[in-house]
Amino acid sequence: MRLSQLFTKTSKTTPADETARNAQLLIQAGYVHKEMAGVYAYLPLGKKVLDNIAQIVREEMNAIGGQEVQMTVLQPRELWEKTDRWDDKKVDNWFKTKLANGTELGVGLTHEEPIVDALKDFVGSYKSLPVYVYQIQTKFRNELRAKSGLLRGREFAMKDMYSMARTQAEHDKLYEQVVEAYGRVYKRLGIGDATYRTFADGGIFTSKFSDEFQTISEIGEDTIYVDESKKLAINKEIYTDENLAKLGLNKADLVEKRGVEVGNIFSLESKYTDALDVYYTDDKGAQQSIIMGCYGIGISRLMGLLAEHFADDKGLVWPEAVAPAKVYLARLGDAPEVVKQADELYEWLGKAGVEVLYDDRDVRAGEKFADADLLGIPYRLVVSAKTTADSYELKARTTDDSKQVSGDELLKLLQITD
Repeated sequence: MRLSQLFTKTSKTTPADETARNAQLLIQAGYVHKEMAGVYAYLPLGKKVLDNIAQIVREEMNAIGGQEVQMTVLQPRELWEKTDRWDDKKVDNWFKTKLANGTELGVGLTHEEPIVDALKDFVGSYKSLPVYVYQIQTKFRNELRAKSGLLRGREFAMKDMYSMARTQAEHDKLYEQVVEAYGRVYKRLGIGDATYRTFADGGIFTSKFSDEFQTISEIGEDTIYVDESKKLAINKEIYTDENLAKLGLNKADLVEKRGVEVGNIFSLESKYTDALDVYYTDDKGAQQSIIMGCYGIGISRLMGLLAEHFADDKGLVWPEAVAPAKVYLARLGDAPEVVKQADELYEWLGKAGVEVLYDDRDVRAGEKFADADLLGIPYRLVVSAKTTADSYELKARTTDDSKQVSGDELLKLLQITD
């Protein structure tokens, strides 16, 4: 991708109507466009980051047997009335609409009911269970107050997965497999060490605890108490002596922290399957309830967290796994030999499978370097009159010093195999 051809541009001005640091940086860098409070459009570079995060999540869900689907956004009222969730007094953050004939519809905010309804024709036998079904989809929630940039929106990208099991023991096994998969997701995103499995209230669904995944951050909305040695935490909402005893946590070992929720999983028991009359027949021909679990990860929320979590005073600092490009190639000057060297390097890296953002604009070196920092690309590679055919100036985004490297050294540093 050549910057001269990219329709977006960076800005030196902090958006006046945005207080969240993640949104400020993403707007300044041209990654997103703010439509209204809590609603953001993803521009070319932002879409790449969002897709990279989604792909990591997708790979880890597939690795444990998840099957990806795409459910509808429009939801029939009748389906939700069966589980007593249509009434705004029960779920107050619905967006709702009507067809031209007056039929009321819900706009998707979660998909327990539709998933059960879609699977009812396929899970009648014990042989068809267990199963994981997931989607990565735009969700809509009528938040009273959208805030914190991408961390709390009215329209957002989310991975929601649902499991169906024959027994509680089988469900518990599926549940713990997801816990492990989430750990791998956060590790690949670069926040594994800062993210804790956090026990929270199971709500109306279950008498068991739910599990949040909280990343330690000063911008966090939640107060959690962390046992750093056990890599576990407990949310303030259930922080009682009784619950600490149930969980085997010692108050003396806990440290109070602020956290951003980057995932939430919980047991549904048979609330939805029973309400929608979906059962399975066991090997003796008896009808049995199906035990469900629900597993969510906010894809766009993660993008907002990563933007703010790793940022410095110069701009964004993307982890390599999600950055829109691995290398920011800055060409300094328009002398024919410089242009030729930069173009050839751009093509060579592309053939080696390296995503490159090529700054071929006719602007000053200082502007290019400032944009490289603001955009947060992991490596800045400079070609100028001072470089040679086999010598390049390379700097990592997380360091202040650049160094001259040969082609072979560049291959090694970028982990490229010939």
